[in-house]
Amino acid sequence: MQNINIIMTGIGGQGIILASDILAETAMRMDFDVKKTDSIGMAQRGGSVISHIRMGEEIFSPVISEGMADILVGMEKLESARSCHLLKQGGKAIINRYSAPPLSVGSSGGKYPEDDIILDLIKGPAEEIFFIDGSAKTLEIGNIRTLNVFLLGALSTLLPFKTDIWQEVLEAKLPAKILEVNMKAFSLGQKEIESARIS
Repeated sequence: MQNINIIMTGIGGQGIILASDILAETAMRMDFDVKKTDSIGMAQRGGSVISHIRMGEEIFSPVISEGMADILVGMEKLESARSCHLLKQGGKAIINRYSAPPLSVGSSGGKYPEDDIILDLIKGPAEEIFFIDGSAKTLEIGNIRTLNVFLLGALSTLLPFKTDIWQEVLEAKLPAKILEVNMKAFSLGQKEIESARIS
């Protein structure tokens, strides 16, 4: 059983902790040993959030060292660039086309980086990048708060986990009233990822 190291990053309020919990539970149900740790920025909403998820036959530490992540899942573009040093050479990145400029950009006169600058940083280590318009796609199905599950759907296509196990975990982790729209988002993420490949 090969070890798989995944970084999930974004900003507070995007559901990163829930998404990483769902990922970890799915891996455990597939008989992987799993370790996970989360880091939350100063602001509860809008601050930087990053989850390290490691899975394999036997995992001793949850922390992913620099250059050791197999996959980076970024829910916000700048946070994705900030975490790309964790991605290994030849790794894969799923990046949501969404920007949330930090307060420092407006107050200091700084400028939010253009897409090509962000992508150039990620292309350093990444062999494949999927630049996916998750925020727009989840708006189309009526609930942008399903972005985290949409990106899990995209991620699921890169992992050796059965779709029915993902569905079991989603049913266990999500309230019944929002389950249907999240299942729709997961399925949409699975379909959208291939057309989002840019390298």
